[in-house]
Amino acid sequence: MTYQIKKAAVLGSGVMGSGIAAHLANIGIPTLLLDMVPRDLSNEDKGNSKARNQIAQGALEKLLKQKPAPLTSKKNLSLITAGNFEDDLDKLKDVDWIIEVIIENLEIKKVLYEKIDAVRKTGTIISSNTSGISINAMTDGRSEDFQKHFLGTHFFNPPRYLKLLEVIPAKSTSAEVVEFMKEFGEDRLGKGVVLAKDTPNFIANRIGTYGLLVTLREMLARGYSVGEVDSVTGPIIGRPKSATFRTLDVVGLDTFGHVAKNVYEQTTGEEQKVFEVPVMITKMLENGWLGAKSGQGFFQKKGKEIHELNPETMEYEPAKKLKTPSLEVAKQQKGLAAKVKTLTYANDRTGELLWSILAPTLVYSAKLHGEIADDIISIDKAMKWGFGWEQGPFEVWDAIGVKESVEKMKAEGLEIPAFVQSLLDSGNESFYKEQDGDTYYFNGSEYSLVPTNEKVINLKQYKKKHGVIKKNSGASLLDLGDGIALLEFHSQSNAIGLDIIQMINFAVEEVEKNFKGLVIGNQGKNFCVGANLGMILMEAQDDNIFELDFTVRSFQNAMMKIKYSSKPVVAAPFGMTLGGGAEVCLPAAHIQTSMETYMGLVEVGVGLIPGGGGNKELYMKHLKGLPNGVQVDYQYVANKVFETIAMAKVSTSGEEARENNFLNFADGISVNADHLIYDAKHAALALYENNYKAPLREKVPVTGESGYATLILGAEGMFLSGFISEHDLKIAKKLSYVLSGGKVPYGTLVDEQYLLDLEREAFLSLVAEPKSQARMQNMLVKGKPLRN
Repeated sequence: MTYQIKKAAVLGSGVMGSGIAAHLANIGIPTLLLDMVPRDLSNEDKGNSKARNQIAQGALEKLLKQKPAPLTSKKNLSLITAGNFEDDLDKLKDVDWIIEVIIENLEIKKVLYEKIDAVRKTGTIISSNTSGISINAMTDGRSEDFQKHFLGTHFFNPPRYLKLLEVIPAKSTSAEVVEFMKEFGEDRLGKGVVLAKDTPNFIANRIGTYGLLVTLREMLARGYSVGEVDSVTGPIIGRPKSATFRTLDVVGLDTFGHVAKNVYEQTTGEEQKVFEVPVMITKMLENGWLGAKSGQGFFQKKGKEIHELNPETMEYEPAKKLKTPSLEVAKQQKGLAAKVKTLTYANDRTGELLWSILAPTLVYSAKLHGEIADDIISIDKAMKWGFGWEQGPFEVWDAIGVKESVEKMKAEGLEIPAFVQSLLDSGNESFYKEQDGDTYYFNGSEYSLVPTNEKVINLKQYKKKHGVIKKNSGASLLDLGDGIALLEFHSQSNAIGLDIIQMINFAVEEVEKNFKGLVIGNQGKNFCVGANLGMILMEAQDDNIFELDFTVRSFQNAMMKIKYSSKPVVAAPFGMTLGGGAEVCLPAAHIQTSMETYMGLVEVGVGLIPGGGGNKELYMKHLKGLPNGVQVDYQYVANKVFETIAMAKVSTSGEEARENNFLNFADGISVNADHLIYDAKHAALALYENNYKAPLREKVPVTGESGYATLILGAEGMFLSGFISEHDLKIAKKLSYVLSGGKVPYGTLVDEQYLLDLEREAFLSLVAEPKSQARMQNMLVKGKPLRN
């Protein structure tokens, strides 16, 4: 049977249910969101559909207010229809996927499933978002077709942002359904899909909860403070900034207590003891200290200060951090593996704490191999995608050294799982190994090749196997195969300097001679945060205006080279794509962006305006986005572009970048960020195969002097009202002059170079301003914009 999901229904409109519905809407799937009819309706409202749907409808209204935003665009809300279980269950016959997200109570779920079974059409997929109830137990008494199409699909909160989707088949689930949901989860939902077994809390919550409880146990036993633990269990060891206890505050202690209780009730012996909810958390729950949702948990904000909970007194006091020699040594180490190893074996309080946490967690993960998942890859991926770890448990074990750590564990009386011992007995000392550019994993008896997906192009691995065409300190040019080259930025923060500009010029020339197309992309933390601000400030403070003029002119010329390349250039932005990063994308033949792309021309925040052609390109993109054959109001377009740049608007998604006119209707959005390079490569190939022709150079209509006056009027009004400073007004006047095209009549056609010259002159004049230099300095030192 061939499956397609054109419509979906989510049953349960709580935070998870509404979040899943929002994510389905984000990918264009019309979704029915159902919940109970309120119990306290008046007789008058019992016949009122709006009143009967108010629980689900209220959840939809909350979606517009939640932070971070569950919707990639507010327009997506129109794809979700609110309803209720009593009046709208028959509508389930029209959907292809039903997702149950109601209360974690098996008997209540089974009652609902009986009703679903009576109305669903044959072949409809049904899944539960349960975080721990047995998937097999839920199918009891259901029809054969229901059982064949039922499975667990465990999303992580918030569904839009957290990558992990655990797919848990029941014994009766069709293999075809499982395979379809894996593919759908990855390609359409954009998730990292892991197959989990039907065990308590599945993979990520089982190990993650264990690790959190072990950390709490060791903190109490060894006399560490909450703040001290968080200071060494965050980014320094490859974990999220929220570390341990801040994570618990964000998740909610009530939710965490429920997850721990679920495993406790389904385990025995020593394992069960670990999952017993500690007295400290029980007291916090009794006090209503649930974490962020109640304003206090392990941490509490008092004014501008963060205070931590003292476990002994149960009172809040200023948060503390661990300061040990090993932390300073680790900060100097290159690479996460070296940092983790240094800290884990350190003979100080940091080493003592981290070893006492990591050792039992690694052993526990190995004990569960084969029970919760078939391979270490699934366990490692689940922890990375679900809990934000940079390394999964077995990758951590490799980092600290399996042989060395096992010797220490044995000396301390820890029981080593047979799976780990078999690795060592076979003469091997790591769970993963690389050979000829490929990665292999230990499967219990030998090494197997880590399965790869052609849509997931790992540039680090790819370069090891295929090398590069050319590189410098800022960028590398790679042959991606099939006639497509890739220009990868790898400067610090991918900031643009002369090294990257040189590589852009080389890449375009090389592609025009020897390739079908070029992709500009990378797999850093962000696509590009803009130009090298430190370099700009240093040159400005030394009055090297000639050097700056050369650099800006070179950047502008490189952008024009991208735009008028005879072969298609595709930009593949993701994450922060700011300032110069956005300017690299705007002239490309096609933009293939990640769904999570935060794009904007933000130069006003550092006292400047875009200098690489961004003003011109955004203005032209607005003009080209207008319908053909209608009279164009150039002033309206100039006003919109001025507002976007002067307000330093940054999109909160790829879809919003389109709404802000950084993308046009033909540009693409990759829901799965891991597929971005693949999608961009195929976009470049499609352009080439459709006989791509470089755009013709056209003159640009501008608003001229009258448009300049209009823009200035608005800016001066904001200044007189106290909304902007005198220096903001100066920047606004420069921007207005560039966007209006200078001292020419309304509607004058000017060439692009004329606008680039205006832009460069304005940029250079602002760079020389002391107040702009103060803004740049503040951004570099404090990471925040200065208003002066």
